[in-house]
Amino acid sequence: MLGVRLDHNTEARLLRLCNETGHSKSYYVKKAIIEFLNDREDYLLGIAELEKREPTMTLKELEKELGLDS
Repeated sequence: MLGVRLDHNTEARLLRLCNETGHSKSYYVKKAIIEFLNDREDYLLGIAELEKREPTMTLKELEKELGLDS
C-alpha cells in the first residue's frame, strides 16, 4: 500500500481528470509511476551502479578477457 500527499492544485487537477474520464485516482497514479519508471529506471539504476565505484574496464579489455580481440 502506498499513500501519496498532493498539493491542493495537483489534487484538483487529478480530480478533474478523474471526473472527466471516469478513471480513479489510483488508475492515474499507477500510470504515472509506470511511465516514470519506464523513462528513468535504466538511467537511475546505471547511476546507482556507478556510485558503487566498482572497478571498470574498457571495451578492448573486455574483448581481450573474453578472447574476442583480433
